[in-house]
Amino acid sequence: MKNTGKIILGLSFLFLLLASCSPKTNPNADKEEWVSMFNGKDLEGWTPKIRGFVYGENHKNTFKVTNGNLRVSYQEYDSFDSKFGHLFYKTKFSHYRLKAQYRMVGEQVKGGPGWAFANNGFMLHCQDPKTMSLNQDFPMSMEFQLLAGSGEGERPTGNLCTPGCHVHIDGKLVEAHCMPDTKGATYLREKWVNVEAVVMGDSIVHQIVEGDTVMTFNKPIIGGDLDGLNKELFKDGTPMTEGYIAIQGESHDTEFRNMEILDLCGCKDEKAKNYKSYYTKHDQEECVYN
Repeated sequence: MKNTGKIILGLSFLFLLLASCSPKTNPNADKEEWVSMFNGKDLEGWTPKIRGFVYGENHKNTFKVTNGNLRVSYQEYDSFDSKFGHLFYKTKFSHYRLKAQYRMVGEQVKGGPGWAFANNGFMLHCQDPKTMSLNQDFPMSMEFQLLAGSGEGERPTGNLCTPGCHVHIDGKLVEAHCMPDTKGATYLREKWVNVEAVVMGDSIVHQIVEGDTVMTFNKPIIGGDLDGLNKELFKDGTPMTEGYIAIQGESHDTEFRNMEILDLCGCKDEKAKNYKSYYTKHDQEECVYN
């Protein structure tokens, strides 16, 4: 019996050793699977919500495709008239990398607020657009602000604004609406700028411009004033762990291209056929074994 026990123990050890040395079920586990968010032809996968209009109504073609680029356009507007708009991507995400190129073009439409000159943004962890009230200006979200300079003075891009929420920076709760003290550079209109957001649920967020991290924060929570936000649905202090991605429309024409997303949430079980080594959040329901 003693020898049998030793044999079984030895075989178990050998099995574990072989298993640890065997190749992963998915030979492409390290290959990143970026997904294009824009097809260059139409707004498939994107839906607008513009202040004063129901979800899905694209007032005056605010969002359109021009020369293969996704464009926020005010060509059909006589005056802005506070028609703040947002274009929402179809899928909700929690852990991901988002990268794109943007540029500001032309002049600001008449009636646009001064602060909105050459101003746009990627809204991250947005509330479901279907929960926005008719006249709500902005979705509850973390805004990766995208700016361009006027040619006079510095106007660095990559700031953080927080409609309807607060974040923590260096361990401290920050309740200011916008944090313009980034390390970003100033880029003039018409120049394409590379940006990337690295979002890890509510643990940490990095905002990157031309390869440089210009803003880092964590622990976003619902909080603060936001006109039109239903506080019965969105309780102050609630962690923001996931949400939708949206592009802004704030009165200045802006173009986007090369928008891609890498989902970092998926199956982390190496025995699964769809295991990916770069996933940061495990989702057992996504695992495929046969």
